[in-house]
Amino acid sequence: MLSNTEIGIDLGTANILVYTKNKGIIINEPSVVAIDTETKNVLAVGVEAKNMIGKTPGKIVAIRPLKDGVIADYDVTTEMLKQIMKKAGKQLGFSIRKPSVVVCTPSGSTSVERRAIHDAVKNCGAKHVHLIEEPVAAAIGADLPVAEPVANVVVDIGGGTTEVAIISFGGVVSCHSIRIGGDQMDEDIVTYVRKKYNLLIGERTAEQIKMEIGYALTDHEELTMEVRGRDLVTGLPKTIELHSSEIQQAMKESLSHILEAIRATLEDCPPELSGDIVDRGVILTGGGALLNGMQDWLSKEIVVPVHLAPNPLESVAIGTGRSLSVIHKLQKAAK
Repeated sequence: MLSNTEIGIDLGTANILVYTKNKGIIINEPSVVAIDTETKNVLAVGVEAKNMIGKTPGKIVAIRPLKDGVIADYDVTTEMLKQIMKKAGKQLGFSIRKPSVVVCTPSGSTSVERRAIHDAVKNCGAKHVHLIEEPVAAAIGADLPVAEPVANVVVDIGGGTTEVAIISFGGVVSCHSIRIGGDQMDEDIVTYVRKKYNLLIGERTAEQIKMEIGYALTDHEELTMEVRGRDLVTGLPKTIELHSSEIQQAMKESLSHILEAIRATLEDCPPELSGDIVDRGVILTGGGALLNGMQDWLSKEIVVPVHLAPNPLESVAIGTGRSLSVIHKLQKAAK
């Protein structure tokens, strides 16, 4: 029985999620690893490691081994996966022996990048490793009828990448993947605050600002937030007040790129499927879908209905797990 454990992993730039058929999502932790640079030992993984970002002594670094949805540091990713698999084993009440694993990969990843993900998971003791494209997993997780010959449009705004895909009959008909996501928006905010206020803030603070007063490019009631950081002129701590309209401007370019990717994908759509899109609209998944005003802004810009997936943050992981039952069908359709 133990050898037949099936788990789905959403190996995201920002978060790593593990899904099992019986228990649903059992792990949802940030993709962060804390390492001792002298001994190369892994000190913490996930939430613990994320809390260390920007707060550790010199010899301990908190790093994110995944960049833009793909592996940037192979050894650290393998170590992180081992720890995550151990945690998953504890959650399931036994040590996972040789599970079958489905992992999602960005649709724009190269064969080398896919191979790295495959090998990293295999090295953690998986018996079989299947790779599934992220937009397909997101569509399955959002309860879309991916196996039917109708157009399902998915916009998955993750931490490192945004994937836009039209899926029909179990395969990707048209797809655009750009390496812009939530992380880029955080960087935009850090840069803006540094340029305008000479204030240095960390990426965790930037993420907090984005979640609290960040808005897509729509009209809204002005919000303000107090932000603390280090003054670049005096070197001392300083507090400033930020307005939501400023953050909107700071993220404007990244949001425009996401919109361009959606438009480009819709332009590539076969005419037979375009009618479906007008009726069925577009589904938003991923953490970026939760940005205030995102749904309204996109529906206004692309003039088709825009829906939010039931669990935007978990759609890909749920779809990855559910795809285990249909993986053979999907792989046939992909060939």
